[in-house]
Amino acid sequence: MKKVIIVLFVGILSSFSAFAQDTKQVDGPVFKFETETIDYGKIEKDANGDREFVFTNVGNAPLIITNVKGSCGCTVPTKPKDPIMPGQTGKIKVHYATNRVGGFSKTVTITSNASEARKTVRIKGIVLKPDTNTAVEKKKTLMEVQ
Repeated sequence: MKKVIIVLFVGILSSFSAFAQDTKQVDGPVFKFETETIDYGKIEKDANGDREFVFTNVGNAPLIITNVKGSCGCTVPTKPKDPIMPGQTGKIKVHYATNRVGGFSKTVTITSNASEARKTVRIKGIVLKPDTNTAVEKKKTLMEVQ
């Protein structure tokens, strides 16, 4: 009987311990992105390459983004200038140069004072080769207008 009581007691204590770890709150600023990957899908060459990563500071301190960097020169991110206060939403704008035909998968690295000091998000998609018939028709239309 003593063994059964001891086993039950240990089981109850360990479940309280596990529950306490799950509800532990992180101190400081914390990113929560709506999505960590933006899929451009299939887009035309020279289409608008502007997109935004939207996030909320779910922490308990101001979130300060010190740097954002694209994985190559074709991906140009822009960070918010002001701190993002707890509960507020912020945006990181990204411009991808759509003048290159083919598939792409690029990363944006965010450096901040968040609990995860370096965060990586991603963009991907396919820039389609221009339809030669459409290009010829556009040229004819331009010539007719002139």
